Amino acid sequence: MWLFNSSIGRKVVMSVTGIALILFLTFHMSMNVVALFSGDAYNMICEFLGANWYALVATAGLAGLAVVHIVYAFLLTAQNRRARGGARYEVTARPGKVEWASQNMLVLGIVVVLGLLLHLWNFWYNMMFAEVTGISTVYDPADGYAYILDTFANPLFVVLYIVWLAALWFHLTHGFWSAMQTLGWNGKTWFCRWKVIGVAYTTLLMLGFLVVVLFFAFQDCLGCCVG
Repeated sequence: MWLFNSSIGRKVVMSVTGIALILFLTFHMSMNVVALFSGDAYNMICEFLGANWYALVATAGLAGLAVVHIVYAFLLTAQNRRARGGARYEVTARPGKVEWASQNMLVLGIVVVLGLLLHLWNFWYNMMFAEVTGISTVYDPADGYAYILDTFANPLFVVLYIVWLAALWFHLTHGFWSAMQTLGWNGKTWFCRWKVIGVAYTTLLMLGFLVVVLFFAFQDCLGCCVG
């Protein structure tokens, strides 16, 4: 099937799964922003999205999308390396019109995956997974607000999350317009527009996540100073 065997087909799969994951990130960011205003409201959302059948199905679907996206990214990278052959060992200047993110998508992707694993360990493992399996955790699995406070009270986690969000920004700003181009929306006029839209949308998306990280990081610092 051309979606799996051809280069164009693989890029289409990468684009569709990437857009789906961006939509999920938008929902996730909107959910996190609620924690800035009310811990109780945030925990209500966490409880609603706990170990219910619809949440489990959605989680499995997201996991599938992420795995397909990551696997296809490595397949395309390996394919491109084979196509270049020995040329990749030559020392050449980076073309002026080629973005830094485009040249380093593999490295950015690895950082993004490592950040995702950290995030799953800090939150999903202690919440949904703990609720499903019944393992013992420090806080109630539905108390997502407590896990936010605990995670971002640790300066190391704050730094790691900032690095992760920066890598996500570079990855998504390139991936957004690249997906539009792959899907055929790459006319001369719209190509420039998609790049602007992608940068603006991704910046707002990452700022939403960053505000939450910094808010709770500095909240803990202020609490220490006041105390």
